[in-house]
Amino acid sequence: MTSKQTIFQDLPTDLDRYRLPKHVAVIMDGNGRWAKSRGLPRIMGHRRGVDTLKDLLRCCKDWGIPALTAYAFSTENWGRPLEEVDFLMTLFERVLRRELDEMIQENVQIKFVGDLSSLPSSLRTEIERSMALTQDNQGTRFTVATNYGGRQEIVQACQKIAHQVQQGLVQPDEIDEALFARHLYTAHVSDPDLLIRTSGEMRISNFLLWQLAYAEFYITQTLWPDFDRAEFHRALCAYQKRDRRFGKV
Repeated sequence: MTSKQTIFQDLPTDLDRYRLPKHVAVIMDGNGRWAKSRGLPRIMGHRRGVDTLKDLLRCCKDWGIPALTAYAFSTENWGRPLEEVDFLMTLFERVLRRELDEMIQENVQIKFVGDLSSLPSSLRTEIERSMALTQDNQGTRFTVATNYGGRQEIVQACQKIAHQVQQGLVQPDEIDEALFARHLYTAHVSDPDLLIRTSGEMRISNFLLWQLAYAEFYITQTLWPDFDRAEFHRALCAYQKRDRRFGKV
């Protein structure tokens, strides 16, 4: 798949390919509850959740959705049990090693956003390697928010701009939304059109606070490990029924 030609593979007939979201963001909630309901340790839910995310990424490619952003680990998630946090860091690293070649073959461009400096050094190495090897790919833009916090992102953007003003590189009256957006982690991709949150929680949990200003929200009771293509289809059908006025009449 190239940037000039989008291939729609198995797109459901009731979806209008010209009204699909260009960018889908997901808050992958419910891994622990999924595991608990089956008498399994929480880490098994995270393992199953990785498979769900992998299939969603491939679905976006097949159905012609150019960008997917996943909330993998928030700045608040450090407060979880140490065993679970350690497992997640190891899981991220293993998945990158295992799946990178396939993502390269499928022309996926991988970008990690967040405060990556706090992650284990071995994981940072795999992250840097995956971004370097896929930076020229022209397929799906896959952004993984890791050690990410929306408020933190906005504060850091303000600090960068303030520093530029202090140096005389930017005048205060030159600061507008476009300039501000260029200093966010997500400057490489357009704002999401659709936010999906699983497990029925009705909040955005410090995720993409600036970027979600005009996104459509879709909340499902389905736990993340059970979120399959049929669920994604329902989300896209709901999205296409929305009247997106962006504050206009």
